[in-house]
Formats: sequence, C-alpha cells, structure tokens
Amino acid sequence: VQLQASGGGLVQAGGSLRLSCAATGRTSRSYTMSWFRQAPGKDREFVAAIWRGSSTKYYGDAVKGRFTISSDSAKDTVYLQMNNLKPEDTAVYYCAADSTLILSSLWGAANYDYWGQGTQVTVSS
Repeated sequence: VQLQASGGGLVQAGGSLRLSCAATGRTSRSYTMSWFRQAPGKDREFVAAIWRGSSTKYYGDAVKGRFTISSDSAKDTVYLQMNNLKPEDTAVYYCAADSTLILSSLWGAANYDYWGQGTQVTVSS
C-alpha cells in the first residue's frame, strides 16, 4: 500500500487544520491506519489510529479531546482533524499503516510497515 499525506501548514495557536492520508494499492479497511508525529530532536510519537476493519479509534494522551481521526472508505482516505492547536503540536505528521498489528503494538512506530512522506504542521504562539 502507498500512502500520501497532505494538509499541513502554518496556523496560529487555537486554530485548526485537517490532514488527509490517501491510500492506494490495497483497501485501507484491511489496515490499521495511524497518525504519528515527530518534532525536531524527538522520537516519533503516536497520535491517533483507526483499528483495521472497525471504527474503533485510539488517541495519544497529548491530543485526546482536541484531535479526531476519521476515515472515508469510499475514498480510501483517513483524516486527522486537529482543533485547538498548540505550539507543542508543531511537528512533521506521518500517516502509517499495517495489516498485522496487535493492540499492544499500536503505539510503536517501528511496528508499522507502511509510511507516508510526512506533512509539516507549524503552530505559532
């Protein structure tokens, strides 16, 4: 599967952005689809996921209540709606996919087989 992330940009604190991740090659419904982010000098951090074949969603503690992950199966696209953005949300955001994850592996970037190219999100204070 190939992943193409888009939608990043520069926004003021308190603003919103929506990221998109378009999947091609295989249906995204067979894959757990996730978003990670990586700020300069930091490890890649889990943001949100939709479990494969279901509507079950998971969120990292730092984004709960502010970010929402959703999917459009007809378009094989996953979205990340980001509201009330903070300067600490500044990072490169990556979408990732994997078809064989177990739940305990969801939060580890090394457990994903497929990655998009990343999109920069910058939040100014």
